[in-house]
Formats: sequence, structure tokens, C-alpha cells
Amino acid sequence: MSNHDNVPVKYAYKGANLISFGTSIKLLFTGYLTTIAAGYIMALIQILFTHGMADGQFGLSLNDIVYSYYGDRSGSVLESKLNGSMKYNAPDEERFKIIQWVRDGASEQEYNTTIKAVVDQNCVTCHNADAGSLPDFSKFENLQKVSESSHGATFQSLTRLSHIHLFGISFIFMFVGLIFSFSTGIPCYYKYPAIVMPYLFLLIDIASWWLTKLSPHFAWLVIVAGFGLGLSFAFMWCVSMYQMWVLGGIRKQSDRRNAILRD
Repeated sequence: MSNHDNVPVKYAYKGANLISFGTSIKLLFTGYLTTIAAGYIMALIQILFTHGMADGQFGLSLNDIVYSYYGDRSGSVLESKLNGSMKYNAPDEERFKIIQWVRDGASEQEYNTTIKAVVDQNCVTCHNADAGSLPDFSKFENLQKVSESSHGATFQSLTRLSHIHLFGISFIFMFVGLIFSFSTGIPCYYKYPAIVMPYLFLLIDIASWWLTKLSPHFAWLVIVAGFGLGLSFAFMWCVSMYQMWVLGGIRKQSDRRNAILRD
């Protein structure tokens, strides 16, 4: 029987931490953290190209958040989109034709004579009967609906997005937090909040969508919640990678502390 077989049970988990894990575990954790980081960056880019264009200018601002959730009550959904996230999907001349048509009352007669050809050429490629969640602009009735005053996200879409984000992002941070919990040497007043913060700010983020839908004065809360999520993710990600590959890899430091049973 080898010496390892004689190790008492109370010492069996010594060294269970990011610094001392074997290479296979470190590679597993690193692959997950790297993929999640790439997904996080893609999500930020997607926000810039959707919500970030709501006011017609690139970059996320309070106006973008207000227009996305509360709406631009001074104009129509269609005009808001044509000046925002859909701005570069059609030549300016043809966009202006649709916008002017909306401002003139969106009559069916003018639609049939002028606007239908513009919509068929520039919009129906994506907005068709097979588009799923997108409205079918091959039908006048659907185009007429979005020519009305913009009230932002619907309660139906907020409900759908809320449950997707609550389930999906909580799972993501459960695994990121699990990996980070194997770190050692981090003071508890940093470690504990870093693990809890994502769930707290996720709830605040979802609540802020609904609050902004009811009142534009809550738009700032969306930015605060997003910043809190990003900060906690960046902290846990950096600490985990540093301990696995700098302290435990390059510097070849050893650590016999048990991150599972004590902090």
C-alpha cells in the first residue's frame, strides 16, 4: 500500500484551492472563464448596437435606456428605430420617405403608391412571415402598428427577457463564483461581497427595466446595476486566473490551505 493510501481523512482535502489544483482542473476552469469572458464582451457589443443606438447616436446613454424601456412618447416606434438601431439598414433618402410618411399620418393609399416598394426592398428581407419575433412588414397592418407612438419595451417582452436573464445569468455566476470560491488569501470582506454582488445586481438590473418602463427617472439604475455586474465579474475572473496561472503556474507557489472547508 502506498503512502498516499495511508493519508488520514482529515487531510484528504488539503491543498484544494486554485493555486494547488492539477493542470487538468486549471485548464477546465480556464476554458470556462475564457469562454464566458468572450460571451460577456459579445453581450456588451450587442447592447451597443441595439440599446446604444436607440437615440440615433453610437454609445450607451441615459436617453438610450429611456427610449428602449419607457419609449420616446414624442414619436413613433418606427421612426425611433429608423433613427436608431435600424439607421444603417437603408439609404437615408428611403429612410426619410418612410419617416415622412409616418409623420403625415401613415395612410394606406400613400403606402400602396410609394412606401410599399421601399419597405419591400429594404425591410422585408428580415421582417417577414418567417422572422419569428420580428414583425412582418409585408403586411400593411403590422407596419401601421409600429407607426404609432413609441412606448418602449412591451410588458410581454420584459417578462420574457426577465425570466431568461434571471435563469441564464444566475447559472453563469454560480459557476464563476464556484471557481472563485477556491481562491485563497482574499480577505473575507472582499471575497464574500464579490460572490453575492452578481445576484444582488442582477435582481436590481431586472427590477430597473420594469421601473424605467413605468418612469424614465429610473434609467440611471440600469447603468448602476450593469456596472455592478461587470465589476464583480471582472474581480472574480482576474483573481481566479491570477491564482491559477501566475501564483500556481509561473511562480510555482504551493498552498496547503483548504478553500472548501474554510476561508
